[in-house]
Amino acid sequence: MKVTWHMFVHPVHQAAYTDRIASYVSSIAGPDVEFEFLGLDPPDSEVHRVSELRTGAQVVANLIEAERRGADVCVMGHFQDPCLWEARGALDIPVLGLGETSMLFACMYGRRVGVVTISPKFIHWHEEQIHRYHLDERITGVAAMETSVEHYVAALDDRAAYEAIRAQFIDAGRGLVAAGAEVLIPAGGLPALLFREERDWKVDGAAVLNPVPLVAKQAEVAGSLRALNGFTTSRHSSFELATESARDELVEHFGGHAAPVRPADGDRG
Repeated sequence: MKVTWHMFVHPVHQAAYTDRIASYVSSIAGPDVEFEFLGLDPPDSEVHRVSELRTGAQVVANLIEAERRGADVCVMGHFQDPCLWEARGALDIPVLGLGETSMLFACMYGRRVGVVTISPKFIHWHEEQIHRYHLDERITGVAAMETSVEHYVAALDDRAAYEAIRAQFIDAGRGLVAAGAEVLIPAGGLPALLFREERDWKVDGAAVLNPVPLVAKQAEVAGSLRALNGFTTSRHSSFELATESARDELVEHFGGHAAPVRPADGDRG
């Protein structure tokens, strides 16, 4: 089984993140499962809807090309899930989003869920996601840390920096737990990578769900189910499959921006 995992960052400029997440996911892959990792050039560098639209369309085009190269499942590794539903309508294989998969799965492990984002500027984005996925009654809310990409990169190799971010996550999560959350999700690949070695982690009794290993394993399940009995994305209405000419048109105008990621040696989680 081949799984293509597409990130929205540049594999050279953000190599400290991309190489390590690729190494980690590869290290937990099941037998006969191969992960291909792609970055984006230019990356998602602006916190704005226009940037999300541009990068989302480019990633969909890149995933069409990945399917044509033989991918069995695709993962959009950006918690905001831009153009996720468009990708489902464009590809004839399962497509998973980091945010949607995490939120839906968390609902199986707790009646109420809380989302902890890396910065206050992302709160409204995740609130819109929650509404889009009809999870308003299951998710208690979104709380934020005060962190940046640079903080996470430093914390990958600095224990004190790691503990500082971990403490922020706990502080942010406690308010959500007090409001009723039974499961907490660190919203994003950066905190998920940073917290990858945490085991049976709880904040005031609420379980912490790491989205990266979850989505990696859910991708394997999606591919296995499709191989087993043909179960895949419904084409009845919402995710009607695009015509080949529509797919070609998207690739022509938005394709060609994929940048391969090489897993780093010596960092296996």
